[in-house]
Amino acid sequence: MANHVGRAHRRLPNPRLVKIHRNYSVEEAASLLGVHKNTVREWLRGGLPALTDQRPLLILGRELVAYLTRRRQANKRPCKPGEIYCVACRSPQKPAEGMAEYRPLTATGGNLAGICPKCNRMIYRRVSLARLPLDKGDLDITTTQERGHIGESSQPSVNRDFSKE
Repeated sequence: MANHVGRAHRRLPNPRLVKIHRNYSVEEAASLLGVHKNTVREWLRGGLPALTDQRPLLILGRELVAYLTRRRQANKRPCKPGEIYCVACRSPQKPAEGMAEYRPLTATGGNLAGICPKCNRMIYRRVSLARLPLDKGDLDITTTQERGHIGESSQPSVNRDFSKE
């Protein structure tokens, strides 16, 4: 049974796998990057430079790295202040009603959590506490208290059996 991965679950080809001082055939590039050779041929039609005066066709490593890096940069969707990226919608969104909650995870950072106005799913953005005033934009932020460790609690656990003391 073939292990077929759907398009939405595939990872982007990693340009760091390519050696810049090496030349690759279509098949070698496809194997190295874990894509089908027709994908590499599509890249060639889409602007990937190659040495076409000989067979097999050769792709310069530095050109392949540059092409993959350009494609990756073109697909980025950076969030502006007050926006959180929605994975389902695949775009930055301003949380519903301009409200988000800051949930501390460490002493220096945490998550902004809100609701996507388009799909009503929870959306999260990792933020540094120092950059929170810049990243929040015009959002109305509420802050939750960080939960302490159970050993730091002043109240005994409800699961404790006091009859054995």
